[in-house]
Amino acid sequence: MEVSDSEPLNTEPLDTETAPSTTRRRRKKSMVWEHFTVEVVSDGCTRACCKLCKQTFAYSNGSKVAGTSHLKRHIALGSCPKIKNLENQQHALASATRIDGDTSDPPKKRYRTSGFVNVFDQEQSYMYLAKMIIVHEYPLHMVENPAFVSFVQSLQPRFKMIDVNAMEGEVLSVYHKEKQNLMQIFGTMPGRISLTIGLWTTSQTLGYICVSGQYIDSDWKLHRRMINFMLVSSPHSENALSEAISVSLSEWNMKTKLFTITLDNNCSSHDIYSANLRDHLSNKNTLMLKGQLFVVRCYANILNVVAQDVIASIHGIVYNIRESVKFVKASPAREEKFAEIALQIGIPGTKALSLDVTTLWNTTYLMMEAALEYKEAFTFLETCDDNYNEAPSADDWKKVEVVCTFLKLLYDSAHTIMTTIDQTANVFFQEAWKVQLELANGTLSEDTMVSSIAKEMHEKFDKYWKDCSLVLAISVVMDPRFKMKLVEFSFAKIYGEDSARFIKVVNDSIHELYLEYVSQPLQLMPAYVDEGEANHMNGNDNNPPATPNSTGDGLLDFDVYLSEMAVNQSTKSELDQYLEESLVPRIQGFDILNWWKLNNLKYPTLSKMARDVLAIPVSMVGTGCSIFGSGTGSRVLDDYRSSLRPETVEALFCAKDWLQYLPTMTEPPSTAIVKLEF
Repeated sequence: MEVSDSEPLNTEPLDTETAPSTTRRRRKKSMVWEHFTVEVVSDGCTRACCKLCKQTFAYSNGSKVAGTSHLKRHIALGSCPKIKNLENQQHALASATRIDGDTSDPPKKRYRTSGFVNVFDQEQSYMYLAKMIIVHEYPLHMVENPAFVSFVQSLQPRFKMIDVNAMEGEVLSVYHKEKQNLMQIFGTMPGRISLTIGLWTTSQTLGYICVSGQYIDSDWKLHRRMINFMLVSSPHSENALSEAISVSLSEWNMKTKLFTITLDNNCSSHDIYSANLRDHLSNKNTLMLKGQLFVVRCYANILNVVAQDVIASIHGIVYNIRESVKFVKASPAREEKFAEIALQIGIPGTKALSLDVTTLWNTTYLMMEAALEYKEAFTFLETCDDNYNEAPSADDWKKVEVVCTFLKLLYDSAHTIMTTIDQTANVFFQEAWKVQLELANGTLSEDTMVSSIAKEMHEKFDKYWKDCSLVLAISVVMDPRFKMKLVEFSFAKIYGEDSARFIKVVNDSIHELYLEYVSQPLQLMPAYVDEGEANHMNGNDNNPPATPNSTGDGLLDFDVYLSEMAVNQSTKSELDQYLEESLVPRIQGFDILNWWKLNNLKYPTLSKMARDVLAIPVSMVGTGCSIFGSGTGSRVLDDYRSSLRPETVEALFCAKDWLQYLPTMTEPPSTAIVKLEF
């Protein structure tokens, strides 16, 4: 049923107890209400307020309703001063763009209330343009490109384009605003922060150090944010890293919150232990566990190093396979002929031949794996096609098969990490120990080809394992599905009879780390926790409770007796209680952060330790990024960005990282607008 424009506003409650269930509140259907709001002036009296000029008009007085005709006239006839101003601007624009010699009057403007156009805001448009340039990595000088300027003018003629310098200022403004927001978040961060350090080089002799921080917030959500992208004259110098870290810690007020630092394979750990950084941290902070966890090597980098090196060791065979695939895929006729050969030989053909991208080792692995299935077809093709002479030999194919067997370990491990939504530190132990075990077993093979390839790969990965197995093991102990059990199981397979010694190192270290957290002050406990329970929850298991105050019931001696009994009774620490409890079932989709969130009150001290340990960035490659694309060398800054001022480069990199986590890059348009049609 259509409602007339003069229909009164129903101001009664939507639902009342006396109203029948079939009663519905009737909505105002007139389009005029897109531009007016109803305001209650006094008892039973309401007025309609224009959203544009804020003028008010009579609407209802008790039972008498004024209707909407006068409101329509205010909008449609241009009585609204805001609309009249907009009309004048549109008229001036039409006059300026009228074709020379055309003296005819422009068509009469009329107003409709069926649509919307945004109320133009010049400053807000500058901000959105700056964010677009940041997020999409457009050059700043695009604002002076005639084609882009014309495009923007066609969208909004009133937009005044700014020059490069002004645009640079807008970018810096966005950066500083988002930086302040992030600093407020860091100020309320409940735990410590772990850093990742990456190197970037330029076409000049200069370089940049990228510093990112990873932490778990009060809601037990994992976050990683870039905090600095700073210029250093000699990125590989002895003190470059320590100076960059010192600047970041001071600038972000995180001097006492640093937990670990994760490096790629271009950084030297002795730089981190330089005197500058040691002095910087020693004022108010001591490294946890005597610095044994301080430096962490990037897991993604070691996978890439091992994989790329073993592929390089058979580069001649890889070249032949690549050229063979190129030959077959050069024309449909060759592909058809090759398919006929495969069918004749009886090859199932479950994999499709594909060329690799030489900078991505996973594509090279997939190329070799697919080619292996067709090795007999390539050999046959060489005998029947004089134009093809790139087929690998039988020994070459055997070597490719061995290499692919070990590459599959690395490929599957990388794939598991990349598909993990929250890359908490515990997930890496499960991958690393399997790679370590298989490579170690490969070195013992009686097949000399297998053992030689395995030794080459194991030599590099074993160094990583020795450097990082402790931090990986402590991290997986914080997983209630495994605790110490997976460490014991895996170490028994890796170290054999000598495993007890390595297991003891992990057990002693985790207890020592826990005691360091016990010695730290805890946040206030909830009011409903009694004093005795609070002492236990705070981890102060060895401290006798204070002598209780008398309650006035004459049993003070009894209270003292209970206190003495509590002192004499040995209580287990949170850590021991946690380790002795049964394992949590290994169900699919288990959320370890949510588990610790739910058990925060049960393990107040241990949960603090778990928050910091699980936040360690074992891989510098974040969620959603490809591990295979993180090469072993420094990343290179392009010539354009290398030419910008260092503070601008930092603003572009950091702001892009921060903006991607905002819920939206646009704001909903205002409803206080009208649509003009000519």
